[in-house]
Amino acid sequence: MSGMSDDEWEVPDAFRPEANEVSWPLHQRLNAVASLRALVPHDATSAGALGTEREGSGVWIDPSGLLLTIGYLITEAETIWITDHQGRAVQGTPVGTDFETGFGLVQALGRVPGIEVAPLGDSDSLPEGASCVLAAHGGAERSVACTVASRQPFAGHWEYLLENAIFTAPAHPHWGGAGLFGPDGRLVGVGSLILQQGGGRNRVDLNMVVPVAPLLPVLDTMRATGATGRPVRPWLGLYASEDEDQVGVGSLAKGGPAEKAGLKPDDRILAVEGRAVHDLASLWNAVREAGVAGAKVRMLVARGERKLDITVESTDRARHLKAPRLH
Repeated sequence: MSGMSDDEWEVPDAFRPEANEVSWPLHQRLNAVASLRALVPHDATSAGALGTEREGSGVWIDPSGLLLTIGYLITEAETIWITDHQGRAVQGTPVGTDFETGFGLVQALGRVPGIEVAPLGDSDSLPEGASCVLAAHGGAERSVACTVASRQPFAGHWEYLLENAIFTAPAHPHWGGAGLFGPDGRLVGVGSLILQQGGGRNRVDLNMVVPVAPLLPVLDTMRATGATGRPVRPWLGLYASEDEDQVGVGSLAKGGPAEKAGLKPDDRILAVEGRAVHDLASLWNAVREAGVAGAKVRMLVARGERKLDITVESTDRARHLKAPRLH
């Protein structure tokens, strides 16, 4: 998730950004990164996978106290504490989570004087090889001078698909919600994961960063309503596994559509809506093409030697989550 708790730690000197190596006000921009601590009830749907105490970062994007972060930090949170660059703490409330991109918005409930706001940049134009800074809360000592290692799609086992994810190296040790600042000092993405490429001595650790471009058209709507206004993607409650050119059912959300339809762990998914499935990306693309949330998704699966036709009646992922209590 976020990598480690918010105890005393620092990025080694050799990996930190230096103010004289960038053309933008480094320390001012890094002051736009705050820390987040979210408390989630034990009976929340996401508690088992993500825990009940989650720590990471968020970036101020509006002087009213609006923070952009990664959604898994705040999903089903009942209490959120924000700490700014001066160590001042204020309570926050989740505004909304965009399950399609993975972003989350948090609004500070109290006034935070002197907020440093990060301007949003053009992530679509961020090329491979670009020099960036990936910053967690805590200034340059908790930031990594990094390079865009690649731009390519990313498919996650939890019904997640990004068309143009940003991969950076070296990896940040506290990546969850960290702000990625591009060559012009603007915020172009938010840290989501750490991944390993290769093995042994050739292993390279990368961060997967969610680009801001897909958020920009829906940001105002999301801020006002808590939802993006886009058609809601179908959700199956299926956690998939990928092994070479085979895709299987790893586990199922308890009470979710896939479990109700009769899918079982270790089933192999052969096709969705008549389209052959060979990796996670082809699986989630086929599910999306079945329609919006509520669409019936036809799946051909193998269970041992048998082949089964199973239809899953999808739903909106948000309906499966615990609604926060009002304070």
